[in-house]
Amino acid sequence: MENDFVDQVVLKLLSTEISRSISHVPPAHFILKIEAFSSLVENDVEKYGSLEFDAGGYKWKLVVYPNGNKNENVKDHISVYLAMVDTSSFGLGWEVYVIFRLFVLDQKKDEFLILQDAMGKQRRFHGLKLEWGFDQFIPLEEFINASNGYLVGDTCVFGAEVFVKETKECTGECLSMTKLTSASNYKHVWKIENFSKLEDRFYESEVFVAGDQKWKILLLPKGLGEASGSHISMYLRLIDLSTITGGSKIYVLFTLRIRNQLLSKHYEKKAGEWLNTSTQFGGWKKFVELNYLNKAGNGFLVNDVCIVEAEVPVLGISKAL
Repeated sequence: MENDFVDQVVLKLLSTEISRSISHVPPAHFILKIEAFSSLVENDVEKYGSLEFDAGGYKWKLVVYPNGNKNENVKDHISVYLAMVDTSSFGLGWEVYVIFRLFVLDQKKDEFLILQDAMGKQRRFHGLKLEWGFDQFIPLEEFINASNGYLVGDTCVFGAEVFVKETKECTGECLSMTKLTSASNYKHVWKIENFSKLEDRFYESEVFVAGDQKWKILLLPKGLGEASGSHISMYLRLIDLSTITGGSKIYVLFTLRIRNQLLSKHYEKKAGEWLNTSTQFGGWKKFVELNYLNKAGNGFLVNDVCIVEAEVPVLGISKAL
């Protein structure tokens, strides 16, 4: 058992090691020649990104940190990375598995020092990880020593080979949530006259816009289903479905209210709903009891007028990608 554990530890250490080798063959995909390299170091240039190059059907760059990648707390070394570029057209969930090799030329011996991940380890490039490479590519002191051949006449040469092994894409969605502020809280007022004479059917408010979406308030004065004859039913309805096609949905935290026209004790209910092409409504069959609404002195019906309000902040939009 102990030997098995040791073997596992050794394998884990080997999988994270860097392989260094020498080759007289130049890199197959890209060469970067830098003249007056010392000026990059002396002027504290953080990094240099090369021109784009194609390999394996994708676009890449070499990124060189002359003074080391300070974001990774690198000191006294040159850092070199392979960066994937031009990925904006890729769908959410894309992945590209790559084996790559980074080169630096020994100009005296006319041979390349090559760094790559040991044991043929593949690196996974994706939307949140577009860059892989080596923090401590070569010690700066060793690199700038002309006798080592890497920097001759203040000129150096780097290179890259990129071998794409596998690509993957998956379906996904993007959820965009917003913070609730006073600016996002739209209020629509619907004044209903001759309320007692309304028939037993749905009534609709005029269309109003909130959160870049179109809405209506729906009211059934005699109630719906089991609420018939005892309650008012009231709903918020999303009108324009063109903004939520393809499996998208909208989260709305809304309030429907009947104003008390005598006092400030309004009657209201609040709910949060995810709305989509198949669920366009949010609200209540039993919004308020008819007896309570009609009771004289409660202030909800004055001169047979009922005032309904809707507050509709749109807090989230989820779109399929």
